[in-house]
Amino acid sequence: MRKDRLTTCAQRAAIVALVVAMSGGCAQTKSWMDGMRSPPPASADPVILGAPDAEKYLDELYSLVAGDPATQAEIFADAESGARLTPGPQTNLRFGLVLATPGHPGSNPQEAQALLREILAQPELMTPAEISLATIHLKATEELIVRDAEARRLRATTSRAARTEEAAVNQRLASVEAENRRLRRELEDAEEKLDAITSIERSIRAQEQ
Repeated sequence: MRKDRLTTCAQRAAIVALVVAMSGGCAQTKSWMDGMRSPPPASADPVILGAPDAEKYLDELYSLVAGDPATQAEIFADAESGARLTPGPQTNLRFGLVLATPGHPGSNPQEAQALLREILAQPELMTPAEISLATIHLKATEELIVRDAEARRLRATTSRAARTEEAAVNQRLASVEAENRRLRRELEDAEEKLDAITSIERSIRAQEQ
């Protein structure tokens, strides 16, 4: 009996030890799995002193597009003065975005293109969000310039074709008018000859009578 009790106790101790070991192993496995599922910490964006958030740029561009003429003029004047008086990556970017935005009198794709290219030449002075804004608007501005050039070319081609067609029409009209004048002269000559013949016939009949 004593031996059986010792065996039973030993079995219980072994079971307890196995449960403890399995619990520890499960906890360790869960921790490892959680670590695999957790994404690596994102690297923090570089801090640029005085750089506004991207949302601030976008809010101003929305106000520029949706605002009345007075609001548009105020935003343009403020952005222009900031770039002129305190030139820097942020003030130049702000003015470049305003210039690149269509729908207001101050829009200037060519000037915007030059300014945005100059800004992107020094990306280390800008935040990633600012670089993205400048790149997107630069690409859009370049596409707009290309489309405008193509539209001007098509208008010029159309104008030349219209002028050529107009010249051809005028030449045809001149030819028709010249032909009409010739026919009128021939008709007048024929009428004069007919009148002369008629006069002669009347004269002959009168003499015969």
